[in-house]
Amino acid sequence: MKTALITGGAQGIGRGIVTRLRNDGWRVAVFDLDAEALDELRDQDPDLLCLPVDVGSEAQVAQGMLALDGWLGEGGLDLLVCNAGVADPVSGPIEDLSLADWRRWQDSHVTGAFLTIRRSVPLLRQARGSIVTIASTRALQSEPQTEAYAAAKGALVALTHALAVSLGPQIRANCILPGWIETGPWQKAANRYEPEHSDRDRSQHPVGRVGRVEDIAGLVAWLASDEAGFITGQRFVADGGMSVRMIYAD
Repeated sequence: MKTALITGGAQGIGRGIVTRLRNDGWRVAVFDLDAEALDELRDQDPDLLCLPVDVGSEAQVAQGMLALDGWLGEGGLDLLVCNAGVADPVSGPIEDLSLADWRRWQDSHVTGAFLTIRRSVPLLRQARGSIVTIASTRALQSEPQTEAYAAAKGALVALTHALAVSLGPQIRANCILPGWIETGPWQKAANRYEPEHSDRDRSQHPVGRVGRVEDIAGLVAWLASDEAGFITGQRFVADGGMSVRMIYAD
C-alpha cells in the first residue's frame, strides 16, 4: 500500500487531496495546525495519522516526523505534498508590512516546505517517491498588496525545480499552481459553506466554471502515479485558463 504525507491536510485543498488518496487506497498522514479540523478529519477516517504540527517550527516538524517514522515502520514514503501555508494572500501595503508578518508568510509556505522535505528525503528515496508542492498562480501574476504571499509561492516554484535536479532520479518533484479554487465545502464544520458563484465568476474562466478542490486532488494523484514517471521539475497551472485570458480595460 502506498503512503503519503500531506501538510495542511485538514481543510481546503489539502483535505481534498487526503480524501482522493484515501479513496485510491493509500495510507495517509496529515500535518496541520488546526486541532479542531484534525479532530474532525480523524473522526471521519480513524485510519489516518493526524498530527498537530506547525511546519514553520523545526522542533515541531522533527517531532511530527518521528511519529511518522513509527507509523511507516520499515517502509518508505511514496509521496509528500507540501500544501501548508497562510491562505490569505493580502498582506497590506508593503510600507506597513512588519518583518514578523513577512516571516509568517515565508515560514508557513517556504520554510515549512524546506523543513518537511529535508526530513522526508531519506524516506522518499527508500520508496523512489515524489514531492508535489502547492504554489499558486499568484507566483506568476498579482493583485495589489500581496507581496508576501506572492514571494512565498514564487519561492516554492523555484524550490521545486531545484529539488528535481538535486534529488533525481530517485525522487521526482513537481509544482501545482492553482487558480481560483472553491474550498468552502472542504472547510471544517465551523467554517464550512455552500458556494454561490455568479455568471461573471464563471464566465471569466475559459472553462466556464470556478475550480474545485477535486481538480487539484486529481492532478496530485496523477503526478504521484507511475503514469507520470517521466515528469519532474515541472509547474502545472490549474486555473481553468483564467491566467491566459487577455483582459483590456474599458
